[in-house]
Amino acid sequence: MAKCEICGKAPRRGIQLSHSHRKSKRTWAPNIFRVKADLNGRIKRINVCSSCLRSGKVKRAK
Repeated sequence: MAKCEICGKAPRRGIQLSHSHRKSKRTWAPNIFRVKADLNGRIKRINVCSSCLRSGKVKRAK
């Protein structure tokens, strides 16, 4: 799966625990977008998570 190129957020693995304590393995995936971004005057296509887009860490190219 994809990884955010700004903050490094990647899928996490863990155990889902039900109310009756049955355990099953699962993954939590970040919300990743492939966007055209303006990086130092250059337009480049990168993988970015939604929290980086909302916080303004990445400027989208038009």
